[in-house]
Amino acid sequence: MKKDNIIFPKTFPVTGHTNYVGPGSTFIAIKGEKQNGIDYIARALTRGAINIVVQQDVELSGELIWLIKKNNAVLTQVENARLTLAQLSAQAAGYPSRLVKIIGITGTKGKTTTSFLLEHMLKTAGYKTALLSTIKNKILDTDFKAELTTHQPDYLHQFFMLCVKNGVEYVVMEVAAQALSLHRVATIEFDGIIFTNFAQEHAEFYASMEEYFAAKCLIFEQIKSNTPVLINADDEWLNDYVFSNTVIYTYSLHKRDAFFCAYDYEIYPFLTFVFKSNHLKANKQYRFECPYIIGQFNIYNCLAASSMATSLGVSPESIQRALQSFKPLPGRLDRYQLPNGALCFIDYAHNPSSYQAVLSLLKKITNHLIVVFGAGGNKDKTKRPMMGCIASQYADILVLTSDNPRTEDPQAILNDILVGISPQKRVICELDREIAITIAYRLSHSGSVIAVLGKGPDEYQIIGATFHYFSDKKVVLSLR
Repeated sequence: MKKDNIIFPKTFPVTGHTNYVGPGSTFIAIKGEKQNGIDYIARALTRGAINIVVQQDVELSGELIWLIKKNNAVLTQVENARLTLAQLSAQAAGYPSRLVKIIGITGTKGKTTTSFLLEHMLKTAGYKTALLSTIKNKILDTDFKAELTTHQPDYLHQFFMLCVKNGVEYVVMEVAAQALSLHRVATIEFDGIIFTNFAQEHAEFYASMEEYFAAKCLIFEQIKSNTPVLINADDEWLNDYVFSNTVIYTYSLHKRDAFFCAYDYEIYPFLTFVFKSNHLKANKQYRFECPYIIGQFNIYNCLAASSMATSLGVSPESIQRALQSFKPLPGRLDRYQLPNGALCFIDYAHNPSSYQAVLSLLKKITNHLIVVFGAGGNKDKTKRPMMGCIASQYADILVLTSDNPRTEDPQAILNDILVGISPQKRVICELDREIAITIAYRLSHSGSVIAVLGKGPDEYQIIGATFHYFSDKKVVLSLR
């Protein structure tokens, strides 16, 4: 959809990816987990790069140094190539992040829904908005494909530059822990932060929960003064953290003395809750309704977004209008009525805390729950038996299948999940994901609920290093 005809640049003045190199570009060679930017210097030169930046500890071959000189390019060595990519990208774009208000949303769960909710609230209030999220990126009404939760800095600053050119006032963006650890958001100062919650995730990247949490908390070093920072007061990790030189607003479902609180709420068949701002002089309370989404975790998401919107000056009446019109996100408890009378929910849940939140909710609305799931390959292995254990607590039937196995053996992944499942539980193993969903449907009946977890809105399956087209939604819609 290109309603505003906003066109993203095909080449960047500074970039770490040769696809974005054009005549006159600066190419920064970064060593990643899978690929080394040094191997792409020759291609960058062919595409017109005139500056090559490498890290100080990198040794270049004589042939490569000769090639750089032959192309009249300048070679620069820096202490931290990733940080330099952020700094030079911001500089080349004219520091556009300073000219818009940026709200960062971090946390293990809820980032995407909270981001969409807050952007919708700000837009409903009349502001010109942009969004950077796991599902899609958006400037005004123009959508762009999202390839990462938080993009690389060369992309981000080109995005912010387009925001400035198109009069955007607020950018709402998800901020992943890795984005903070790898300097993707370096140079950005946030005009507001929401920290939704903290739970186990990304053990393939961080050695411990403490290290993962410390990475998340780096975001607090990039907050402007006198701007709202919102944390979930019901989360033990956040409650125990000592915040220095930062003004914190809390939100809660259980603590009436929090700055913002929600109570007297219903989570099914739609959301409704009382919202109260304890720190405002008016000290009023409002009944909010959100008719298209369900679940206690979405009460938290609505509360977080409503609290930030209120802190930014959005009226309760405008927040209510936004909640009334907010539609479910793709792959976030997407609900489908099946031909045999069963209900199917497709959800992106892929860690233990998300399984607990989603499956405990779905078990309340059925006495026959079938759960179809697997686990991503080359990712945190420690969570696999935990997800199996949680699923077996709530499901009547488990259908284990392949997720994105990547370079791991799909059966080995299932074996890791099986470790956590009760021997008394009925389990079916079917590596073909389409067949697995079909099996779940054949085992269902009127009143059953099928939960298809892990991939949400994704339209691919990663097998080896190859992306194959696959859509849970397409399979579910084809069931007869």
